[in-house]
Amino acid sequence: MDKRIEKIKYQLAELSVIVNAFQSEAVQVRVIDRLLRVMTDSADGSGDFNRERGHQLIDDKSNRTTGPNRPGATRILSQLLPTDFFNMPRSIAAIVDRCNQEFETNIKASELSGVLLTLVKQGRLKRERSPDDNRFEYVKA
Repeated sequence: MDKRIEKIKYQLAELSVIVNAFQSEAVQVRVIDRLLRVMTDSADGSGDFNRERGHQLIDDKSNRTTGPNRPGATRILSQLLPTDFFNMPRSIAAIVDRCNQEFETNIKASELSGVLLTLVKQGRLKRERSPDDNRFEYVKA
C-alpha cells in the first residue's frame, strides 16, 4: 500500500508540471477532468477503452456510441429538418428527446441550441415563445 501511494505521488508530481504548463485555468481543469475520467473508466473496467485515441468508445450505461463516431448536432438536425417533426412547435427538450431516440445518441440541449439558432438565422426555422412556460419553441419557417 505504501508503495502504491508513493507511486501515485510521483505520477501526480510529473502531471503537475504538464498541467501547470497551460496558462489557462479552464484548460487545466479540462485536462485534469479528462485525465480523471480516463483513469476511472480504465480502472473500473467499464466500457471499451481505446488507449490509442484516449477516450471511451462505448458507454455501458446506454450502449450508445460516444466520441468522434457519433453524429453531431448539425448532422442530426439536418436529417430531422426535412421530416414533419418541426411542423408543430417543439421545445428544445422535445427536440433532444427525439434526437436521442431516433439517432441513438446522447446529445445535450446545449449542443443543439447553437445549431437551432443558426437555423433560425438562416430562415429555415422560426423561434417563438411558448405561452405556457415562456420558453422558446421551434417550428418550420
